[in-house]
Formats: sequence, C-alpha cells, structure tokens
Amino acid sequence: MPIIELRGAIPVGLAKGMSLPAAFTFSYLGSCLPTLPILLLYNQVIKWLENFSLGRRFVSWMQERLTKHRDKIHRYGYIGLFIFVAIPLPGTGVWSGSALAALLNLSRWRALLAVIGGNLIAGLIITAIFFPMWLN
Repeated sequence: MPIIELRGAIPVGLAKGMSLPAAFTFSYLGSCLPTLPILLLYNQVIKWLENFSLGRRFVSWMQERLTKHRDKIHRYGYIGLFIFVAIPLPGTGVWSGSALAALLNLSRWRALLAVIGGNLIAGLIITAIFFPMWLN
C-alpha cells in the first residue's frame, strides 16, 4: 500500500500473530512488487492522467511532492535513491522512490536495484525496532 508499505505491514503482521521472520519476508516481498511496474509505466500513466481535470490536479500534487527530492537524487545518484528509500518514514519508500526514478529518467535496472536494496534496509530497521517487542 502506498505511503505505509512495509513500514506499516511489519507491525500489522506482528499484531495479527505472524512471526517476525514471516512478517518481514511477506512485507518485503509484497512491497517490492510495484517497483518494476512503476518504473516502467509511471510516465505513461502520468500522461494519461493529465487528460482529466482531477487527474491533472493529482499529477500536479504528486509531481510537486516528488520534485522536492529531485536535487538530492541528482546530486547523489543511485546511492541517493537507495538512501531515500531506506529511510523508514512515510513517503520515502518504494512507491515514491520508483516514481522519482521514473520522473528523473534514471536507468530502470539500476533504479530497481537501488529501490529494492533501500527497501531491504528499511525493512531491517523496522524489524530491529519491533524485535524487542516480538520477544515478549
């Protein structure tokens, strides 16, 4: 799910009684699924949405949010994209990172590696936060 991604899925999985390894694994794999479709289709979907009034407003809002991070990604390249996705805060995950990479026309395969790698680190951070609670 956009915004919360595995950052919310791991705690929800634990609350539903999943083991920590299972919650991490399913959350990580599930949150990685949209990466490639976003990288491949983002620009085409944006062009299509701009044909509609509501779509134009949504695209404008989304592009504005993404372009705030544009300079950092340009400056640090794929490492910047990796770090952007690895920070476990709302709005810095797979969906945003993939959309930002597509918006900046980064290499899809390098961006894919940066995004899924950053997602792995974010998942490990969240897992480390919830590990002590899981032991109880």
